Amino acid sequence: MTDLVPDDYAATLEELKRQVHEARLRVQRKANTELLQLWWSIGQTIRARRAQEAWGTNVLARLAADLRAEFPSMKGFSPANLRYMRRFAEAWPDLYSIRQRAVGELPWGHVIELLDKLDDQELRDWYAAKDAHHQWSRGVLAHQITTRLHEREAAAPSNFAGALERLDSDQAQEITKDPYALQFLAVDGDASERELEQRMVDRILDTMRELGPGLAFVGRQVHFDIDGDDFYVDLLFFHVEQLRYVVIELKTTKFDPRDAGQLGFYVAVVDDRLRIRDKHLPTVGILLVAGKNDTVVRYALASTTQPVAVSRYELTEDAQKALPDEEAITRVFADELARETDLDVDE
Repeated sequence: MTDLVPDDYAATLEELKRQVHEARLRVQRKANTELLQLWWSIGQTIRARRAQEAWGTNVLARLAADLRAEFPSMKGFSPANLRYMRRFAEAWPDLYSIRQRAVGELPWGHVIELLDKLDDQELRDWYAAKDAHHQWSRGVLAHQITTRLHEREAAAPSNFAGALERLDSDQAQEITKDPYALQFLAVDGDASERELEQRMVDRILDTMRELGPGLAFVGRQVHFDIDGDDFYVDLLFFHVEQLRYVVIELKTTKFDPRDAGQLGFYVAVVDDRLRIRDKHLPTVGILLVAGKNDTVVRYALASTTQPVAVSRYELTEDAQKALPDEEAITRVFADELARETDLDVDE
């Protein structure tokens, strides 16, 4: 006779699966921390010996070979990786700082990105903290560094301080960037608003990566019937961390004060029609323009009661080199895979 399955079996199974996943994650994080500390210790030793005697390329190559011979099942003892270990110890010379700072939570491959792409130690720590908080992939970390997120984040001029409560204003401002790096769309400055909008939807994962963490895509050309008149919001998102709708309007021209009024109108409509008052924070809008006069923007925002921000987007050829097309990304991925085979690092 088959035993009857208890009513709470499914819920119990899900709870046990959650416990196992959480335990595995804790073990992985602990193992990663221990590995980072080992790499730092090896790097510090090499650094100290190098300061005392001539430890050149040949010595490191021999050391790598001897370590691999002694620990054949252990990855990471390539000459290139030993050099990264030394640079790691030079960048963070105190082991205590590794344990206490965000860099101690990152995979080794991410640490290599920080070492390769940044010389400023404060910036390394800043990006490490962002990486640990948002759980970026290595590719996203590289993108954020290349496009200088530290200069762009929360930088868009807005009227949030006057249109929202203070704490809410600070949170909403964190969503913004100025400028937005949209070079991955691979379109030129002659593209129409619809073409730019369509390309953003076609490359929605890249678009959302650039717009920032926490945004969920709701729709494009979202229709609202207002007493028989039709209106369409270019792009609508929902911020799942802040619990608010975010209206994004595109303009392929330089900012015009009338644009702020139009965006404010859409923000008011979404706030009235979609927002759940006791659950959602106020809706905000972000206007993306091809160019802007910040003084004109400031005057325009001062006369707008709805919370809106204005930011420029970039489609320049020079920046496009930093954000390759899909074919180039495929080639880079293949090269990176070969490189990591040599470095024996984890993503």
